[in-house]
Amino acid sequence: MTGRIDISAWRGGSLRLRFLLAIVLWVAIGIAGIWFSATRVFTKHIELQYHDELYGHVRELTGLVQVSSDGHLSLSRPLSDPRYLEPMSGFYWQVSVYHGDRLHSASMVHGQLDEDIAHTPEVRHIVENGPSGTAIVYGLTGQTPDGRTIHYVIATDKRYLDEAIAGFTQELTLWLLGLAAMLVGTGLIAIMLVLRPLDRLGASVAALRTGNREPLSGPFPSEIMPLVHDLNAYAADNQAMIERSRVQAGNLAHSLRTPLAVIIDEAEHLAAGQTTRETGLTLLGQSEVMVQQIEYHLARTRSAATARTSIKASLLPDILAPVLNAMRKLHPGKSFELIDRGGVVEAVAVDPVDLSELLSILLDNAGKWSVSRVEIAITAREGTCRITITDDGPGMSPDQIEAAFDIGVRHDLSQPGTGLGLAIARDIAAAYGISLVLTSAEGKGLEADLLLPSA
Repeated sequence: MTGRIDISAWRGGSLRLRFLLAIVLWVAIGIAGIWFSATRVFTKHIELQYHDELYGHVRELTGLVQVSSDGHLSLSRPLSDPRYLEPMSGFYWQVSVYHGDRLHSASMVHGQLDEDIAHTPEVRHIVENGPSGTAIVYGLTGQTPDGRTIHYVIATDKRYLDEAIAGFTQELTLWLLGLAAMLVGTGLIAIMLVLRPLDRLGASVAALRTGNREPLSGPFPSEIMPLVHDLNAYAADNQAMIERSRVQAGNLAHSLRTPLAVIIDEAEHLAAGQTTRETGLTLLGQSEVMVQQIEYHLARTRSAATARTSIKASLLPDILAPVLNAMRKLHPGKSFELIDRGGVVEAVAVDPVDLSELLSILLDNAGKWSVSRVEIAITAREGTCRITITDDGPGMSPDQIEAAFDIGVRHDLSQPGTGLGLAIARDIAAAYGISLVLTSAEGKGLEADLLLPSA
């Protein structure tokens, strides 16, 4: 694995993105459920703890308050919790008698508690304003010997309960967010590890198609191995089909050329006679059309089938060397110069036979029209290879360039040829998605520009 992540592999519709979204969704649901349940359980637990504590304090307070026979109040000892002695600590108590004494905790420096909260002999509680803010207040009533009501009230600031709940919630949230990040990270690693064999399979298939690997090999999970075997069998069948198609195309061409040659020979004899001249010329013309159509359609069928099923790439040095040697022999006295404008691309995603034919057609055409020199410039760019073939001939007009790719069109009948070369070149380029453009500036020769995909 490299340190870089291929973002394109995570685009919409990819398995990685779907798995990641599913993991994020379930982690979010799980973490949210844990957060909601934990905070509710903790809130309920701590509220019960606070209420139990206050209930115990108010009961302790009723046991510590002493009432004299004349109804005066006194405290036998302080409450056991020292927070009731600290000024404005948030923990307060108060005992009062209707139209009588009122005792309160040392913590309640100012203010007082509402004695009406204690209105029954049973302990009751309410959330009410206290001396230092909102408080949870507990209270109950008692009786003096002379029948007056004693109000026992005890209170704790609610902020302590809220702070405890908020602190727990904040800490729990941070921990759960960390857990969620770890779970998503673990899921991300799992996705990359689980789908890594598919990446290797994709790379192997690409290498198989370009001819860099044959057949597919390497360790794959048992779930993928049946697919690997099927792909190998499919690739082998395709390659065998290509070879059979080429052999059959050659056989068909040979079987058609032989009777056509006989017909042409007979037509020439007829054309030589005075009485049969017109008939012979007609036959010769139609025979030439048949030859053109046979050559064109055979080349088109072969290149189209190869482009769809080929698993071989072309090594440019191996293709250019024999083609240039053949052009130098075919056009003696004219130079064919190879120029490197940025590093020769070693391989392009075109079948060697088709690429050789495509370059041969363009170079032969340039050799016919050049005065003395043909340049072949190669420029390597990311993912593509540009081949520019330029001759120093008379060039072509825009109308001639527009008609150059038509079947049977010949720019100069004095030059040998069938008018099929550029038409075949166009179809080979179209079959492989190659850009083929002809241009000709005034006073300069013809330039053929090819943009091929790198293997």
